[in-house]
Amino acid sequence: MSDAKNNTSQKPSESRTASRNPALSFVLRAFAILAGIIAAGAFGLALLVALGLAMAYPNLPDISGLTDYRPKLPLRVLSSDGQLLGEFGEERRNYLAIKEIPKVMQDAVLAIEDARFYQHGGVDYLGIIRAGLANVGESRSQGASTITMQVARNFYLSTEKTFTRKIYEILLALKIESALSKEQILEIYMNQIFLGHRAYGFAAASEVYFGKPLKDVTVAEAAMLAGLPKAPSAYNPINNPRRAKVRQQYIIERMLENGFITPEQRDDAKAQVLRYRTVTDLPAHGEFVAESARQLIFTQYGDAAYTRGLNVYLTIRADEQNVAYRALRRGILDYEKRQVYRGPEAYADLPGDPADLDSRVAEALADHPANDELLAAVVLEADPKKVVAALQSGESITIVGDGLRPATSGLADKGNPKTRIRRGAIIRVVKGVDKAGKDVWTITQLPEVEGAFVAMDPRNGRLRALVGGFDWAKNKFNHVTQAWRQPGSGFKPFIYSGALEKGFTPATIINDAPLFFDAGATGSQPWEPKNYDGKFEGPMTMRRALAQSKNLVSIRIMQSIGARYAQDWVTRFGFDADKHPAYLTTALGAGSVTPMQMVQGYAVFANGGHRVAPQLISRVTDAKGRVLFEAPTVSLGEDSRVIDARNAFIMNSLLEEVARTGTAAKVQATLKRPDLGGKTGTTNDSMDAWFNGYQKELVAVAWIGYDTPRKLGDRETGGGLALPVWIEYASFALRNAPIEDQPVPEGVVNVNGEWYYDEYSGNAGVHTLGGDDTKLPQQGSEDEKKSILDLFKR
Repeated sequence: MSDAKNNTSQKPSESRTASRNPALSFVLRAFAILAGIIAAGAFGLALLVALGLAMAYPNLPDISGLTDYRPKLPLRVLSSDGQLLGEFGEERRNYLAIKEIPKVMQDAVLAIEDARFYQHGGVDYLGIIRAGLANVGESRSQGASTITMQVARNFYLSTEKTFTRKIYEILLALKIESALSKEQILEIYMNQIFLGHRAYGFAAASEVYFGKPLKDVTVAEAAMLAGLPKAPSAYNPINNPRRAKVRQQYIIERMLENGFITPEQRDDAKAQVLRYRTVTDLPAHGEFVAESARQLIFTQYGDAAYTRGLNVYLTIRADEQNVAYRALRRGILDYEKRQVYRGPEAYADLPGDPADLDSRVAEALADHPANDELLAAVVLEADPKKVVAALQSGESITIVGDGLRPATSGLADKGNPKTRIRRGAIIRVVKGVDKAGKDVWTITQLPEVEGAFVAMDPRNGRLRALVGGFDWAKNKFNHVTQAWRQPGSGFKPFIYSGALEKGFTPATIINDAPLFFDAGATGSQPWEPKNYDGKFEGPMTMRRALAQSKNLVSIRIMQSIGARYAQDWVTRFGFDADKHPAYLTTALGAGSVTPMQMVQGYAVFANGGHRVAPQLISRVTDAKGRVLFEAPTVSLGEDSRVIDARNAFIMNSLLEEVARTGTAAKVQATLKRPDLGGKTGTTNDSMDAWFNGYQKELVAVAWIGYDTPRKLGDRETGGGLALPVWIEYASFALRNAPIEDQPVPEGVVNVNGEWYYDEYSGNAGVHTLGGDDTKLPQQGSEDEKKSILDLFKR
């Protein structure tokens, strides 16, 4: 026992302390064991790693894809002034050279992804040690991948987390660093990385999230974009704004720590409220025209069109495109206000608990996205004098007064239950401004009627605006190029043009009197045509007949010159003969045309008799700006002439009369331009409404109608529906255009204020349809009309 005591007393004091502290004893023993293992195995482990690297290196992939980097670049369609109209391809990317990427964007990326990028050789050993120390005791590991390692992984490796993949990643990073400069590596990374919403690279992400070029981003915006590579879905500012904000604020601090920004810049960046791009922020509503361009480019380049980075510049100007888009929508919505309310789009069951209301409203409106300015809303309260509704944003709005008028029938106490506006009803609303400048809301509905608008420069065929329908998201059918419709009275000028070559003059007297044709004359069934107003005015000049759009006069002209001749004549303007049968009904526009054909046809009158092909694409460049295609300059020569210059001149005179005193008198009265001409068009039963108008530098066509033809309404005409659309656009497009009269061509003379072909200014030509050589009376005298009436025996 004494020996035992003696042995115990001889142990060092540290041992005695350790024996009294079991935890410390365990740590010391564990440390000793670990030190022994490391000492014994360091050489073996190093040898094992070296052997692994040696075996892996020969199997590394070829990196020529980086040294000759050719990313998948989308097809971009741009307006003539460089605004983006559409983008096509799986990957949205706008490749920028490193010198074009702003320093603030580079700094933000380096601050969060690889602050020592310019100090290491592809693998940051200090970063690996730092990450290892930080991982001790952490439930989630910190990565130590450099930007070069990320490039290696994104291009050549899988995302699986294995030791082997990490070895390959390190080796590839070293190989890349030996082949490329730091600037080249950073350039590839910042253009290739996926950043959510189909955006690849920071230039594309800036457009997608902020609707602005990368060169214009602020520190706060750069920090937000720099947070995306880690996990685009998790840190997407549109889908996860709270999480994205936290990461952005952290990156701003990292930028300060690395000396990229000052404390003042840090404070400003953290305080900046970011505004994200929405669908309505698109610079120009060119969906239909962009799709037309895509089809043309695909025909030429095939699937490669979507990856080569082609930039397609159109003849369209973005500002005119937007004016045309808004004008057409306004015209259609104005028409919609006059229609019977068709009822809510759907009904949603709303919870009684107010705490659950917001989420239920958002859920109910998910299937009813905004149609530009037409917003969907869920009705919370409704009576004939007030409607309270909630928008997708959570905002509550109140609709009163005139804002309820379009939906009066839906608010009536004894209205149809199927169209009743009640709690839970999903309705459409639009915001306006009253005379006091306050916001006012109005109930509306998604239109069923459609429309089209196209404008062209008649001197060269360059399209200036094209809107194929009310809304691309609602209906992708391009009514400008695909809709075959009856042109109605808008087709009459082409028949009149043919009559000039048969000896008719603007002063020719023609009787506006009743007609009847049997089935043999019409090719279908007996026909008793009438004028729009149902009245007959008797004899009148051809000039007045066109201005007033007299149907009976047009039919008599067609009958005189011959339906077969007329059918052949209209093909000069680009119309298809088989779409315009050789029957008298064609005189009233019973054939079929597209709005694009009509704009091409009226261009002949505007440019002095030349037919020009519509031109949409002005040039195509590749990703490096090299021109692959440039549209040739169009000159109006004799090879493009389809009607005589004097024919075009006299027709222009007649069509200016229509815009001055006829069915389109609102044109010159509103725009105060005597050089404007055009023709309204309303088909039988008012199924199509047109206005076709022009000036020396511009020809444009507006059309409104239902996809499945049906009556627009007894009082709906081209002058009331389509003409306001045309005027709104023309007032903008011609704001700086000088007023110019058409030059008088050879072979045309003016006699007593009227224009004639030289050879028809005397006794030759058609004075009346009966061929009487009596001197023509001045328009307007009832006695003179009566004396001429005897010439027409029917």
